[in-house]
Amino acid sequence: MTKGPQHVIVVGAGMVGLSTAWFLQAEGVRVTVVDRTGVAAGSSWGNAGWIAPALTLPLPDPAILAGGIKAMLKPSSPVYVPVTGNPRLMRFLLDFARHCTPARWRAAMTVFAEANRHALDAFDEIAAEGLVEPIKAAEPFLAAFASEKDRETLLEEFEHVRELGVDTPAELLDRAEMHTLVPALGEAVTCGVRLRDQRFINPGRFVNALADAVRSRGAEILTDVDVRDIAESPDGVRLEVAGGAPLAADAVVIATGTWLGALARGVGVTTIVQAGRGYSFTVQPEHMPVAPMYFPAQRVACTPLGDGLRVAGMMEFRKPGAPLDPRRIAAIIDAATPMLTGVDWSARTDEWVGSRPCTADGLPLIGRTKSSRVFVSGGHGMWGIALGPLSGKLLAAQVVRGETPDLLASFDPLR
Repeated sequence: MTKGPQHVIVVGAGMVGLSTAWFLQAEGVRVTVVDRTGVAAGSSWGNAGWIAPALTLPLPDPAILAGGIKAMLKPSSPVYVPVTGNPRLMRFLLDFARHCTPARWRAAMTVFAEANRHALDAFDEIAAEGLVEPIKAAEPFLAAFASEKDRETLLEEFEHVRELGVDTPAELLDRAEMHTLVPALGEAVTCGVRLRDQRFINPGRFVNALADAVRSRGAEILTDVDVRDIAESPDGVRLEVAGGAPLAADAVVIATGTWLGALARGVGVTTIVQAGRGYSFTVQPEHMPVAPMYFPAQRVACTPLGDGLRVAGMMEFRKPGAPLDPRRIAAIIDAATPMLTGVDWSARTDEWVGSRPCTADGLPLIGRTKSSRVFVSGGHGMWGIALGPLSGKLLAAQVVRGETPDLLASFDPLR
């Protein structure tokens, strides 16, 4: 394109798509956002809502394979792979396992470290324009452990990150200090780590507030729009819509999460984006924490969201449309019960499963495709909330001004 696009359609109304729309508007572009369901209808709703650079790490981790493949076949495992004959899933899992080495983790973490340096600034830019939903300081943000051996695993991870030039602000706490700070912790908690300079949001409310902000800045958000195909036209792009008239614009951004490949394969994006399904629900503890808590050994996250404590966890590699598996909810409860006190687990509400879009190397797919008019942003895994605004800022600069900094080049969707 000889000049930046005047009108861009963003396909996908989650955190990633709406952040891209917001930053495109900041570049002076007219934006239309379309979604086949609605705002925050996917993974943007039921996640833990953390903006936590200290824990925004590559998913392919040597620790995942340390317990053995057999353990991952158990429904109670934090990382669960149902027995399957799906060749696409098998290709993804083999590639994922190939990336679960210390060397590949360090390479990916080098990229994440750079992204984490800028992630909070992108949120601040959005907040500075008067977004009504707050971004809260996560204080005290505690990682809780049943043993010092379990804690050492996280500390070793922080040390590996420190070797890459990133110091994680944290302090060690004993049993008494942990229970004083958060009375809701269970007797099994014997020690912990206090993380500094982290934040959190109510993800559903935040993404809806972001949608309102995008609308107030002149965008149109169309729901129940199922885009089936994207093709270049003589003067832009043409989107074929199921049961509706085609849509046209100068350029398009595909931000459809786990379903990104369906529209992006035709423009050269061949990386598999696999559903890494996460589960969550809400409980009402007797003593409500004021900030997030993390149980790393159990891979369970807890976040106070105003109407209760959201308990989230699990990574389940299976088809995105599969029904909620109650065994996974039970596994979260079994893991969290010793770590929390004063919780009636049977009174839980808002049971949810959502499909996080995962790549085998753990890095998102953000940038221009083989078509100069078609861009993608997806594959963020568990970090679509934390990295959504930064992704939108980077991509908007490429769409409008052709900028491709080293960080964006690391997310090349054609890699």
